[in-house]
Amino acid sequence: MLSVWNFLKRHKKKFIFVGAFAGGVYLLGKYAQKKIREIQEREAAEYIAQARRQYHFESNQRTCNMTVLSMLPALKEALMQQLNSESLTSLLKNRPTNKIEIWEDLKIISFSRSIVAVYSTCMLVVLLRVQLNIIGGYIYLDNSSTGKNGTAHQASPEVQQQYLSSIQHLLGDGLTELITAVKHAVQRVLGSLSLKHSLSLMDVEQKMKDIRRQIEGEVESPGQAESEFKSQLCRYMMPDEETPLNTQACGLTEKDVTTIRLLNETRDMLESHDFSTVLNSCLSQGFGRLLDSVAEFFRPNEQDVNQNSSVNSLSSISLPLAKIIPILNGQIHSICSEMPNHFVQDLLLMDQVKDFAANVYEAFSTPQQLEK
Repeated sequence: MLSVWNFLKRHKKKFIFVGAFAGGVYLLGKYAQKKIREIQEREAAEYIAQARRQYHFESNQRTCNMTVLSMLPALKEALMQQLNSESLTSLLKNRPTNKIEIWEDLKIISFSRSIVAVYSTCMLVVLLRVQLNIIGGYIYLDNSSTGKNGTAHQASPEVQQQYLSSIQHLLGDGLTELITAVKHAVQRVLGSLSLKHSLSLMDVEQKMKDIRRQIEGEVESPGQAESEFKSQLCRYMMPDEETPLNTQACGLTEKDVTTIRLLNETRDMLESHDFSTVLNSCLSQGFGRLLDSVAEFFRPNEQDVNQNSSVNSLSSISLPLAKIIPILNGQIHSICSEMPNHFVQDLLLMDQVKDFAANVYEAFSTPQQLEK
């Protein structure tokens, strides 16, 4: 027993060191386990939050799609009311003495109606993508923050209703301004063309391009940004900043201030290069599909092909302008039709539209946005 005690005394420092080391390793192991558990819990919470946000985003996109489709009947009705070609065709059935004048009016209205239908539908798709993803991002933040402190911050039902009601500008005053601009452009491009003048499908496509340049403006210099000349389309989608809600010097509630901020954020988004790029892609898709529909009427029938073997392409077929007018006049029924609407579905499924929607939602559903 004495020898053991002497052994312990001789190696006291070593035992103290070993004990301290062992204790340190034990505490370090406990600390590591705690940190690993915290990391795992944090990663699980982040995964759940990300999954919740992804689910909310996808649900929001379905809402966007259904909202666009639900607004098409109102858009179609407004277009047919302001560009009423049916009254002109009814007059022509009675063989009036001013038949040529009526045909000239029908020429402008028919082309204008199809072109405005493409513009307004593309604008509706992209604008609603912006608005519903901005408000969707804030709703997600409100839901997240409500769970923590019991209060909502940004997107109350009243604010949502007030903010989303601004889409009525596109169906009202904005649409009227767009129709006026398109009619003037169509008049400048097609006004001098005789009803007997023959056009091939390529001629029709070129006339469409000329009309679009009149409406959208042309790049004045190589260094001019695309958004600078595309942004003039924004005035058809949103009213000017000097609105009654914006100009009230006093009496603004907190909800009014929030709505004004949301509208200004939307306006900034509409004037961005990304928005311009996406809208331009939708317009290219939309006018391409319009021409595809018109091309069906330029296809030779089987008898013509048998009689003339040189008729082997659409470019070799021309139609008098008087025959093209009713073709263009009827396109609104496919562009603004109710479900199934393949024209709008093609726009909604475009990768550029999906990616843009995801970027907008991401920007407005982060906690940093709430801190602003």
